[in-house]
Amino acid sequence: MSMSRRRMMALSAAGLAGLPHLGSGAAEAFPSASKTVTILVGFAPGGGGDTWSRWMADYLRARWKTTVVVENKPGAGGTIVAGLLARAKPDGYTVALATSSPFTVAPYLQKLPYDPVADFRYLFQYLVSAQPLFVKADAQWTSMQELMAWGKANPGKLFWSTAATNGATHISTAAAFQAAGIDATYVPYKGGADAMSALLGGQIQALVAAEFPPFAASGRVRLLAESGPDKIPGYPDVPTYKELQFPVSVPIFYGIAGPAGMPEDAVKAWEAAGRDMVAEASFREMLGKLSGTGAYMDATAFGRTIADVNRKMAKLVPGLKLGN
Repeated sequence: MSMSRRRMMALSAAGLAGLPHLGSGAAEAFPSASKTVTILVGFAPGGGGDTWSRWMADYLRARWKTTVVVENKPGAGGTIVAGLLARAKPDGYTVALATSSPFTVAPYLQKLPYDPVADFRYLFQYLVSAQPLFVKADAQWTSMQELMAWGKANPGKLFWSTAATNGATHISTAAAFQAAGIDATYVPYKGGADAMSALLGGQIQALVAAEFPPFAASGRVRLLAESGPDKIPGYPDVPTYKELQFPVSVPIFYGIAGPAGMPEDAVKAWEAAGRDMVAEASFREMLGKLSGTGAYMDATAFGRTIADVNRKMAKLVPGLKLGN
């Protein structure tokens, strides 16, 4: 073989080797129809976060033409799922519902096997959820002030709960009781649905959770205050913790997070899905049913916000004397 022919063959081989998407080892574009997307949810079925995640799974199945499943792993205020997510393969196919409690609060209350900033890629935020404090409709209290006055006059007899133990609403409500000198008894449950059953069954007197809309609409519960700083859509007369000048009032966000190290094409696909999702008419219908507020952030903005909230919580939470 002549030198010139050998040189041409070598150049041709080098050119083929440089072409993308050739051969069995080529990278597959995200999302692949042959792979399953898993959304981990750290709360029990039937709660607000679970309901939103299942709605999103339906949306993604139609958009991506692939299998999307929701896996519930309740307990420990969502930190079990956060720990699993931190160790998941960072390929974009395993993500989790990202909420305030496990990603911005719990890391400052207990030792956890993950860093809330370094171990995750925050993909998008899609809403801020109302999580009011409410009682049964036939309860004797018609205002937050009446409930707190009764709690102060009856030490240890006010039993209450939240959708997530050691979550943002647990901290903000316990801080309010503490500041008012109230000895209230916190009762933990696996999620908002279980806690709602306990409230309606009389095991607790007050609950802070996102699962209130159908029960408020049917007249079974009475809202006394919103734990976040923003008014609940449709309930202009319900005061916020901020308006009541309670020590802490934390907005409760819902978003999607993946493990750190995800490829950028997967990040962009999730961002685009979230951006288009919040523009859907069915998304707005869900907001009306669950009393949330659409609040989309892309990966950059969401990640920056999470880092900022974590800096604030690192200073705030250790100074609170939280007791059950």
